[in-house]
Amino acid sequence: MKKIMNAAGVVAASLTLMAGSALAQDPDLVVFDWPGYEDPEFFGTYTEKHGAEPTFAFFGEEEEAFQKLRAGFPADAVRPCSPSVPKWIEAGIIQPLDTSRIDRWDDLNPNMRDVAAFQKDGEYYFLPADYGNTGMTYNTELLSEADVQSLKAFADPKHAGRISIADNVDDAYALGFLATGVTDWTDATDEQFQAASDFLRAVHPNVLTYWADGASLAMLMQSGEVYMSWAWNETYFTMSLEGHPIAMKRDTDEGSSSWFCGLVHSATAEGSTDKFYDFLNAWMEDYVATYIVEWWGYGHSNVVSAGVSSELLEAAGLDSSPDLDAKTLFQGPVNSQLRERMIAEFELIKAGF
Repeated sequence: MKKIMNAAGVVAASLTLMAGSALAQDPDLVVFDWPGYEDPEFFGTYTEKHGAEPTFAFFGEEEEAFQKLRAGFPADAVRPCSPSVPKWIEAGIIQPLDTSRIDRWDDLNPNMRDVAAFQKDGEYYFLPADYGNTGMTYNTELLSEADVQSLKAFADPKHAGRISIADNVDDAYALGFLATGVTDWTDATDEQFQAASDFLRAVHPNVLTYWADGASLAMLMQSGEVYMSWAWNETYFTMSLEGHPIAMKRDTDEGSSSWFCGLVHSATAEGSTDKFYDFLNAWMEDYVATYIVEWWGYGHSNVVSAGVSSELLEAAGLDSSPDLDAKTLFQGPVNSQLRERMIAEFELIKAGF
């Protein structure tokens, strides 16, 4: 893989983050987000215009964010991933977007933008922003490609204590469904849901830990404690750049998964609506689309319009092909009943039940 960052670049990025964090926080815009998205490169035009960065608050997973918003937490912009959006709309915790105020709305990937489940009464509620892949990721010095040809390897007792999967219901069930032959979970039957759950129960005894973020997983894989993971392409991307022996195999027998997240306007918002849209527009800038691929290994809903190179996308593990697409489970919205069952069952599985 072509290395698209070097040590000097990493230092420069770190200095940028440090400089950004020294700026004042704008009390008129509260962004409720995943940790890490306070990177000032994502909203540079906002900071330039207002002379301060937004105020950030963080959540560890989306059900936590949902419960806090439902309890009245006063956030303005929030970043859920696509499966959660219908539930959030139904619960009334987010409000419609004024798409006329989003400058690059027409440039966004329509497959992410125009999903019917993100709309209600003719209005849009979700601005797709970033995306990535989740797939079989492994230490190439400790495992061969043959060892990871099938996702069923996650449930093989010989790997006990050496694997990790995400502490994330969507990624976990993407693995469960794929391993049991389902690439479209939107219409999953009771039998398919049960088969996916049974597979995750078979995986559980092999799990050293359920990773919460890419950085913690990278540490486990660098140490060799974990040599096989169901991981975001960020882990493969960053560890490869650092010279670690790692590969991401998206073309397993059963395939891999893709996901995307975005920004919504909370119904509990107390800040400036003008600044909310300035923040959204900052995220849609062309340079952000290139930056998030080059430095984070994630995609952007505006990569085509922004002209992000195919070489850069391939280096980040974001390339696409008919063969890969045919075996990709797209983590799109699911009906609220199935989603609630997934959430409840995953908590039981992690607890050993």
